[in-house]
Amino acid sequence: MPVTKTAKRALRSSKRKQAINKAVISRLEIAVRKAKKSRLAKDINSAISQADRAAKKKTIHKNKAGRIKSSLSKLLSKQKPSKTKAVKKTVKQAKPKPSSKGKK
Repeated sequence: MPVTKTAKRALRSSKRKQAINKAVISRLEIAVRKAKKSRLAKDINSAISQADRAAKKKTIHKNKAGRIKSSLSKLLSKQKPSKTKAVKKTVKQAKPKPSSKGKK
């Protein structure tokens, strides 16, 4: 148990922070589980958002958030097949300008 006044204050503060961090991590884990199970775009985007929030609050490391987002993005890219036709854009080649050599 803390003895000094500042140590007691620090203990109270750390307990509050621990509760907040636990809630943030819990929400993130639930969102990731739900996204992996349902594979819906809205669930995946929600889980990515939760990962960003947790990293912003420094509850989880930014690289861990990146790994989570990467694995969820892979689920998202597998989900939607491309229905639109590929459109080729033709690029007009510029005509070469006549050289001014020899002309005065």
